[in-house]
Amino acid sequence: MEVKKTTLIIILTLNVLGHHAIAQNGKNYPEFDRKHFHFGFALGVNTADFHYTLRADSLIQDSLTGITIKKQPGFNLGIISSWNIHETLSMRFVPSLSFQERLFQYSYVNKGVQKVKENRLESTTLDFPIMLKLRTKRLTNFAAYAITGFQYSLDLASQKDVDQTQGEPIVKIKQHDFSYQVGGGFDFWMPYFKFAIELKLSNGIKNVVIQDNTFFMDPLSSLKTKVWWFSITFEG
Repeated sequence: MEVKKTTLIIILTLNVLGHHAIAQNGKNYPEFDRKHFHFGFALGVNTADFHYTLRADSLIQDSLTGITIKKQPGFNLGIISSWNIHETLSMRFVPSLSFQERLFQYSYVNKGVQKVKENRLESTTLDFPIMLKLRTKRLTNFAAYAITGFQYSLDLASQKDVDQTQGEPIVKIKQHDFSYQVGGGFDFWMPYFKFAIELKLSNGIKNVVIQDNTFFMDPLSSLKTKVWWFSITFEG
């Protein structure tokens, strides 16, 4: 009986607080629109890939029959700082930690037999994107938006200094990368915070190949990062 009474009190209290937070015209959290700065966090998943081109003068080109780079799932988390320049325009800085993975598969012929060699490339990156966010005017508790910007990334798991003469060769990429981003999403205002769902694409600008003429690197002329991000954000 005491449990039922406690549950009822909690429900009634939340109901009263919820109604108190709803302003005129049914808008949740009206104070949010009057703030010039907002902070929050982002949680998400990603799939990482590469745009690549091959060398015409590769030493193993004759035996190589194909390269496949398979996207693998990863995740990311970030801290949001947002400056409202205008009602519908804001600048955002979202430093993030992301875990990414790609699987390289090299198909080649050895003594007349078709074979496949694999190498799994894992990256742990610190990402520093600066974004412009353009959104529609708020429709009660909903708005749509588009984002674009640039990002610098530092790969903490880069094996750029690994000695390739020891053991099996690996895929080596540079530690520093730059990319541009485009995407969009939807904002939803709740009684005490705003959350959003967001999808964006990052395309690398810099060639990150470290060419050392080993089996995995010799055929590659260029590697440029490509990452899809899906995030849920919370701001207060």
